[in-house]
This record gives sequence, C-alpha cells and structure tokens, in this order.
Amino acid sequence: MFQTDLLKGRTVLVTGGGTGLGRSMALRFAELGANLFLLGRREEPLAKTCEEIRGKKARAAYATCDVRDFAAVENAIAAAEKEFERIDTLVNNAAGNFIARTEKLSVNAFNSVVGIVLQGTFQCTLALGRKWIAAKQPGNILNIAATYAAVGSGSGFVVPSACAKAGVLAMTRSLAVEWARYRIRMNAIAPGPFPTEGAWSRLLPSKDLEERARQAHPMKRFGRHEELANLAAYLLSDLSEYINGECVVIDGGLWLRGAGEFNDFADFPDAAWDALEAARKK
Repeated sequence: MFQTDLLKGRTVLVTGGGTGLGRSMALRFAELGANLFLLGRREEPLAKTCEEIRGKKARAAYATCDVRDFAAVENAIAAAEKEFERIDTLVNNAAGNFIARTEKLSVNAFNSVVGIVLQGTFQCTLALGRKWIAAKQPGNILNIAATYAAVGSGSGFVVPSACAKAGVLAMTRSLAVEWARYRIRMNAIAPGPFPTEGAWSRLLPSKDLEERARQAHPMKRFGRHEELANLAAYLLSDLSEYINGECVVIDGGLWLRGAGEFNDFADFPDAAWDALEAARKK
C-alpha cells in the first residue's frame, strides 16, 4: 500500500521504542525510509531494536532516558541531534499501565503512571516543540492515547492510565490549534487490545482472562502490530497533511460494544482480584 520511500529523509524519535508497539512502529518507519532515534529506560531492548532497524538498511541510534526527567529528555534530544542533525517527528509512545482496584493503589503507583504517560509526553513535546518553533522548522507529533480516553468514557481499574491518557488527548487537541501556525501537526492513535510483551501481562495476566477478552471482542481477535504501525505511518506522512488534532481509534469496534475497556472487571469477586494482583506482582 505504501511506497518504500514514504518517510525518506525523515528522522523519527520514538519514546518507549525498544519494545512492544514502539518497536513495531520503529521497524515499520525504517522500512519506509525513515531514520530512527529510540528512547527508553532499558538499554538492551533499545540496542537490539536498533540492530534490527540497521538490518533493514536504515539508520538508527538510541539513548536511555526516563521521560519523567526533563533534563534527561533534553540531553537525549541533544544526542539525537548530534547523530542526525535534526529531529522532525516525535512519537510519544512510552507508557505504564496495570489492572488494579483503585482503593488498593498507592499514591506512588498513580504518580508513576501519570508521570510517564502525561508528564513524559508533555516534556518530550515541549522540548522538541520549542526547538522547532525557534528554528521555524515544521514538526509532526503522534501521541498514543487509549480508547477509554478517546471516547470520553474512562474505564474502571485503570484509573491512573485513564487520567493520564485523557490528559494526553486534551494536550493533542489543544496544541493542534495552538501550534498549527508553526506548521507543527498533532495527532493521536487510540489503540484497543494489542498483545505486547510486559504491558499485556499486567493487564491480562492469565490465559483465562485473555480468552475472556477475546470472546468479548466483536471481531473475536486482538489487534496485529502491523495494523497500528501502518496507521501511524500514514498519520506521520505527507499523505495526511490536513489531518490535525485528530484521534483515530483502532480497536476493531470494541469501544462501540460498551464504554470502558475494563469495566466488566467489576464482576470479579475479591478472591479473584487477590489472585490477579498476586500474579501481576510476580
């Protein structure tokens, strides 16, 4: 569907780029001609993904970074600019999430998720946005939201993520208006269930829960990474230049079946919750 030079000449910074959907997007962007700079907290997956990208004949580099630390974000962007001269595209993908009864959450757990998702997205956006505006350079930002933020419904049992992703969506739409005059475009994707390493096990930590979620889905399946990566490539490309401030839901129609992706967990007895939370902490 896409020409192989769709993103040629572009340099994309992807947060959380070493694993999961971030990795899948980075690999797809590389196939379409982009240079990649990846951020994440763990060096090993970043290095491995960069090696895979180079195997596709694309340039790639990385820096370890906690997006909750603004100084670390600025240092990482400086390293990216040293490697590639300039960054013109940002994908805010770094996230944290887990299933939990809110009354059992610690304040630190709430702050951690909000810090990564909302504060981290803002800080990466601000650091690059300031540079682009000062240099009169166009820019393109894609944020990863969530269906329970996109449709305004929220969801039980993922309250920190729901709060943070709603903030990310509001930021996307607010800056789409504010920064359009600088030729900086802002959009978001709201994924439904996409199996990933790590995050998936914290949301559906057993095969029984996974199968229950599959059977509740209108399409009786979960998303494939290439489906989201292709959507991301389109939204970042010049083919979508007039799309600004939009949030595209990609979930196979799941949100139309009922508000709140995890609301049916309200039926769980305490014993089931105890087992679920114990599995998550292993």
